[in-house]
Amino acid sequence: MTSTPTQSLANKDTASPAPSSRSSVETADAPTSSVPTAYVSDKADDSSKLRTFLSILRKFIGVADIASVRFSLPAQLLEPIPNLEYWNYLDRPETFIGIGDSEDALGRMLAVLRFWFTKDLKYVKGKPCKPYNSALGEFFRCNWEVEDSSPSVVGDGPKVSATGEVSTENRTVRVSYITEQTSHHPPVSAFWVDCPVKGISAYGFDQLSAKFTGTSVRVIPGAHNLGIFINLQHRDNEEYRLTHPAAYLAGMLRGSLSITVADTCYVTCPKSRIKVILHYLEEGWLGKTQNRVLGVVFNYDPENDNKAKIKDVPEKDVLARIEGCWQDKIYYTLKDAKDPQLLIDLNPLWPIPKVIPPENQQLSNESRRFWQGVTEAILNKQYGQATKVKQELEERQREKATARKDQGSEWKPRFFTEALMANGKPNLSEEGQRALKGLQEGVYHLEESAVVGA
Repeated sequence: MTSTPTQSLANKDTASPAPSSRSSVETADAPTSSVPTAYVSDKADDSSKLRTFLSILRKFIGVADIASVRFSLPAQLLEPIPNLEYWNYLDRPETFIGIGDSEDALGRMLAVLRFWFTKDLKYVKGKPCKPYNSALGEFFRCNWEVEDSSPSVVGDGPKVSATGEVSTENRTVRVSYITEQTSHHPPVSAFWVDCPVKGISAYGFDQLSAKFTGTSVRVIPGAHNLGIFINLQHRDNEEYRLTHPAAYLAGMLRGSLSITVADTCYVTCPKSRIKVILHYLEEGWLGKTQNRVLGVVFNYDPENDNKAKIKDVPEKDVLARIEGCWQDKIYYTLKDAKDPQLLIDLNPLWPIPKVIPPENQQLSNESRRFWQGVTEAILNKQYGQATKVKQELEERQREKATARKDQGSEWKPRFFTEALMANGKPNLSEEGQRALKGLQEGVYHLEESAVVGA
């Protein structure tokens, strides 16, 4: 099998080693570069912690959506990381900024898939964990500094800025990210990723629905989570929609948590009229996890999008086929080609560190600062104190919600125009646009929020 298309991406170990601690910089007035320990820690789980977690989950057997219940876990069962920081799709931002490089529409779709298979690297390299529940109005922001060196998959194209005036090849590019908890009931957050120099952005709403079956937790996108949307400004605003498959948190009875995926998901681009169907296979009959995925890339009619299974796609419409292990290597085979080509090798890759605003420039409702007391107590193994601080924050949120109800006032997000959008696409408010611009410029100062949810 030929592997040249992505070798330079897969071998960037020196650019992204696996950090051994939460932060490499810990000063109040300097940006912090960090990868949470949950991303890179050993996959072996504490069996006593799992037993406690399982005993709590058993109370929710039959509950349609335990995610909407928002039950409070003891601090010792939590990973010391805010949900808004943990839940992002930029584990390998260099695959994101390379999506629009190819001059070929098929090449751009394959680059979207390369990004897709790296977005959850945290689950491949680290252990599943339970971060803190997000509070209403809580927000998180960060940058990534990455080298623009990912090769085009199919169809050469110059690595240039969105204006086409400056070469970005092998240069450091900044990717900025902001996310805010826009709704508490149901629990929904909005996010926006922006890389102006490459003319690419991503946005969407995150919401999970979860059900405990007795041996595992089935997690699916919530009603307001319609997927990840990616826009390529310099490709005539091509927009891609990536839907999420169902996942399962298993291994509770064995004492070792693992993530499995068994579902079908889709990537569509109406402008290029190209669609992808990805089918994640179920476990083997002996329970051995395969982590296999099959897919087909094909021409489709956006006005008559009626192909939902791989077998439904006529051979004349097929552009490429996808196969591999989503925790190992993924290959693509072009139509009429004999040999598969390597799309992505996940083995040498680790999540890229984020650049966090300086501690003294984080607001009181910014994730790291908001949960600071809980995090410090957990890291010091003072679980009673951590639970106490956590419960105080949760009670404060309930009191503010009651006060808003009594006053007849409606919660309004700060960085997004609406708490929810029917089309699944959030819009940045003026403050959200300014905050992202500040991140791009390395200017982190923001005024304290006039109204907070907790």
